[in-house]
Amino acid sequence: MFRKIREIFSKAIDKISEKMEKISEERFGKEISQEDISKLSEELIIDLVEADVAYEVAENIIKDLEKKIVGSKIGLFEDKKRFIKDKFREILIEYLKRGEWNKDLVEMIKNSSKPYKILFMGVNGVGKTTTIAKVAKYLRDRGLKVLVVAADTFRAGAQEQLEIHCKKLSIPIFRGRYGYDPAALVFDSIKYAQKNSFDVILIDSAGRQHTDIDLMNEIKKISRVSSPDLKILVLDALTGNDAVNQAIEFDKYIGVDGVILTKLDADASGGSALSIITTINKPIIFVGVGQKYDDLISYKADLIIEKIIE
Repeated sequence: MFRKIREIFSKAIDKISEKMEKISEERFGKEISQEDISKLSEELIIDLVEADVAYEVAENIIKDLEKKIVGSKIGLFEDKKRFIKDKFREILIEYLKRGEWNKDLVEMIKNSSKPYKILFMGVNGVGKTTTIAKVAKYLRDRGLKVLVVAADTFRAGAQEQLEIHCKKLSIPIFRGRYGYDPAALVFDSIKYAQKNSFDVILIDSAGRQHTDIDLMNEIKKISRVSSPDLKILVLDALTGNDAVNQAIEFDKYIGVDGVILTKLDADASGGSALSIITTINKPIIFVGVGQKYDDLISYKADLIIEKIIE
């Protein structure tokens, strides 16, 4: 995970620290100037972009690094590599902490009126169905009574796919016939959950392209009927800027309370995930790190930083 971007930061730390070593030897006691590192900065921006980091994100990271080191006086015997590594870490913490949710979903559900309603949204192929199953198990394992609602009555096989997951996990599912109004199905599922004392319902919706206005209006109707307590957008960590565009459009038409970022384990470069986390302007509730049902973890900035800065 994140091999390419980790290598880039490692090489950058080496190059900049070597440059600082040379400066401290040749110009002892002098400050580091913009001119001293401008060429290295340009190279690093290009390297980050080649690792799938959005250009604006790469440029901002390097500009922030320059602010932290230009004007610094580094002692002859000071550990230059540690100095640069610490500066990179400070910058990444600032960027990546923007995505932290800092809430406890289980406690939120326990302290809310029942059933607590979570609506899942996302385009086809992001791993939404598997993610719902993971969240269902996560909540069930923490003592909550969970009902999964298969409200994708549009795509053939969608309900069966979700039902297979639920059977494996022994979690009840509420479904209807294909072609049935998904908003009506969700309304019925809420009544069923109230009658049977479920703590939380997880509502699947049809995967749709964020550019398809008719389908976006359909999910808006589901949201209006169900009045969800939490609207979660599932995004693919490999899709970079397109995931950012999806977040913008879903938030515009339906509203997004939080994000689950899938396939983080498959992001060999790390650049796409870094770009998404720093630019979607939405908290990341969980990240998917594998195909197993337990491969879902709460997002923490330190988790990503440790993968980037060794």
